[in-house]
Amino acid sequence: MQSSTAPKIRVWTWLLAAGMAWTAGYVYNVYLGGETRWLKDLYEKKVVAARAIETPKLLVTGGSGAHYTINSEILAAAVERPVVNFGIDGPVGLDIILPAALEQVEAGDIVLLVPEYLILLDEDGLGDRSGPFAIATGQGLDQVPPKQLARDALGVGVPSLRALVKSTSDLITLGKLSGYYDDPLTAAGDPTVDKQRQGSWWQLSIKRPATPHSIRRIKQFRREVEAQGGTLLLSLPWVYGDASDNTQANILKTAEALEDIAPLLYDPETLNIQSDVRLFADTHYHLTAAGRTVRSQQLAQQLQEMMP
Repeated sequence: MQSSTAPKIRVWTWLLAAGMAWTAGYVYNVYLGGETRWLKDLYEKKVVAARAIETPKLLVTGGSGAHYTINSEILAAAVERPVVNFGIDGPVGLDIILPAALEQVEAGDIVLLVPEYLILLDEDGLGDRSGPFAIATGQGLDQVPPKQLARDALGVGVPSLRALVKSTSDLITLGKLSGYYDDPLTAAGDPTVDKQRQGSWWQLSIKRPATPHSIRRIKQFRREVEAQGGTLLLSLPWVYGDASDNTQANILKTAEALEDIAPLLYDPETLNIQSDVRLFADTHYHLTAAGRTVRSQQLAQQLQEMMP
């Protein structure tokens, strides 16, 4: 006769095995070779860079369209203060990026927000990496809806087959694990490596203006920055895009909404739409080292005109 405790033992054994498997997956994704690990490391390096500065600074933030588009040395020379590149990753979402940046703002700081259109067009301020980033860093957990957070928490403990295959290949060919954001940074948080484009190029179309949520959230961010003694500036991103009437109309509507919030830096003739593909790396927003120099020289001039 089968003991009544046998089914309970099987259930607890299964739960223990599932828990151990999830823990192993979590350790891999957050601390070893998963992309969440490299994103977490990127954020933590940016925090170290920001907290190392004890005088008023220029904090440049946004997604990877900020991270891969500035040369902090050029900007620092123009504004005569230290610069921190606090660009993170667009799919983390505006509602997570802005509170993370706000934690680094001190009295006297200037904050330059450069949100790519990927961010500005979000309907709710969240992206597909909001939950994993919040879980890995503890930053923005209260911003992610409970159902999404629970789903993402399960996902963080389940490495994809593609990620495991990549990690195995990296260990064999490179002798180490690698990821998109694993490249070294400068002391200011700038990237040191150009990403290479894989596949054909096309000019990006901007099909809508910034969403009401994005505009409301950036308005709130200005109030939060000023409450901490800082000053908010905004900039349209550089984008490898088409100059169609529709794209220009949507960028103009976005610019008008942003200008109502804070001073907006951009080229009114081009609307920051770029046509020279040689300036761009692997996305419509990421720039090569040469592109970051050109972009930063233009931005430096705009900042000098804006500074008191």
